[in-house]
Amino acid sequence: MKISLLTVSYNSAATIRDTIESIRKQDYPAIEYIVVDGNSKDGTVDIIKEHSTFITHWVSEPDKGIYDAMNKAIDLATGDVVGILNSDDFYSSEHIISQVADAFNNPQIDAIFGDLVFVEPDNLQKTVRTYSSAKWNPSKFARGFMPAHPTFFVRRKYYEQFGLFRTDYKIAADYELLIRFLYVHKLTYKYLPLTMVKMRRGGVSSRNFMSNIVLNNEIIRACRENGISTNVFKVYPKYFTKLFELFTS
Repeated sequence: MKISLLTVSYNSAATIRDTIESIRKQDYPAIEYIVVDGNSKDGTVDIIKEHSTFITHWVSEPDKGIYDAMNKAIDLATGDVVGILNSDDFYSSEHIISQVADAFNNPQIDAIFGDLVFVEPDNLQKTVRTYSSAKWNPSKFARGFMPAHPTFFVRRKYYEQFGLFRTDYKIAADYELLIRFLYVHKLTYKYLPLTMVKMRRGGVSSRNFMSNIVLNNEIIRACRENGISTNVFKVYPKYFTKLFELFTS
C-alpha cells in the first residue's frame, strides 16, 4: 500500500525542516512525499532542495492560498491513501505511518484519525494543549468539533469521488471537507488512540480574535451548506472544552 504524504508551505524556512525530517524518519517503506510551495522567498525552497532526493515531487509557484495548494498536492498524489502534514507540524514518532497502514489493511475502513498535541514554538517538548479525537462522532460537527485534521488519512479515491477542498473558504475548508466525507457521504472511519502529530501553537485559525470569528462563521456555513442545523449558540461553547484541554495538558 502506497501512502501519499502532502505538505504545503509558504515562507516556512523556520519550521519545514522538522516536517520533512519527521516524514523521512518514518519506518514505513512505501511513502510518496509531495511538497507544494507557494513561491516562498525566505529560504524554504533551499531546504526543500536539500531533501530533493527523498521528496518524490515538489513544486514552488504562486497559488491562490493554502487550500488551492492542498488541491494541487492531491492532484499530484498517486498513493492508495493520502495524508496532509502542514509545514509547521511534525509526526510524534517514526512509527506513525506504519500504524496508519495497518489500520487501512482492513478494506472496510475508509478513513482514520487520531490525536495531536500543541507545543510551544520555542520548546517542542512542552505540550500546552491536547486535541483528542477519542470521543468525536459526526453529530459533533454541529457543535464546532471535527477530528484533528493533520491526523486525518483517507483513501485517495474519495477525493476523486467527492471533491477537493473548497477554495471559497478562508480558514475552514478542512472542516467543510470533513463534513462532506464523514457526514454527507458517511465514510467509515477508525480512531487510532495515538498522539500522531505535534503542532506548533499559533496557527492561522487561532492567530487572533478576528480569525476565530471568521473560523466560526465558516463552520456554521459549512454545516448549513451540508444539511447540518447549527448556530452560534451551539458552536461557541466549544471554547470551554478547549480551556479544559489546556488545563489537562
